[in-house]
Order: sequence, then structure tokens, then C-alpha cells
Amino acid sequence: MIQRIQSLYLLLTTLLSFLFLKGGILNFSEATGSVIKLTITGIFRNTELLVKTLPVTILSILIPLLASIIIFLYKKRGLQLLLVKVLMLLILVFILLLAFYSYSIAEKFNASLTPGVIMAIPLIQLILAFLAYRGIKKDEDLVKSYDRLR
Repeated sequence: MIQRIQSLYLLLTTLLSFLFLKGGILNFSEATGSVIKLTITGIFRNTELLVKTLPVTILSILIPLLASIIIFLYKKRGLQLLLVKVLMLLILVFILLLAFYSYSIAEKFNASLTPGVIMAIPLIQLILAFLAYRGIKKDEDLVKSYDRLR
């Protein structure tokens, strides 16, 4: 149900995930002046593919898909709680994977990371998923308290 606040948090998580599909996730600049980009399909120097990044691709597709599925499981709050925990774990793995690729690109190509707004999106997604978890947990506790009153 979209009127629940946790559904809005999950919808925002899904929409933020689609920003990764548009362009580069991380941008690096080398001393020679060339630009290295980490996208969901691989690591590119200008337009030349250097390395394919399958884990980033899988997580970039899996995170919005799972967040969308969780929205429609509003009648099964227990399953929703479990899947939101899995979603938070996937986002955390995605953050760690981006940190690993960032470090390895900086070391291998002697490049420096160019800061951008898109770098903060996984952290925002993690916060939104946590807020969705809290909202679902609050609903579950409310339903349990009503069951005790009967």
C-alpha cells in the first residue's frame, strides 16, 4: 500500500537505484588527463572497456527489483521485515563493493576519485531501507497489540 510511509521509503530506494543505470557510478581522473568511469557494466577509460564488473551489475539490478517486490508484500509484514533486512544487506555489500573498486582503481591506474553527488546515493538508500524497516516493525507491533486486546 502506497499510503504507508515505509512504502514511500522503498519507492524512493527504487527510484534512486535507477540513477545508477543512467551513467557512471564513480569517476576518476588520471594524471594524464584521461577519465576512468565505473559504470554498472564495467570500468571504462574514455570509451574503452578495461574490466567488466559483474557483481556491480547484479547488485544494481537486484536492489531496485527487491525494493519493488517488498512494496507489494504489505499484507505479509513478517516476510517484508525479512526482505528489508536482505535489502539492507545487499545495499551494504554494494557500498563495500564500490569502496573496493574505488580503492583498486585508484591504486592500479594511479587515479584520483572525482567527488560527485551520485556517490552518496547508496548511503541514502541504506538509510531509507532502515527507515522502511522501522515503519514495518511499528506496523507489526501495532497489529500484535490489537490482537492482545481481543
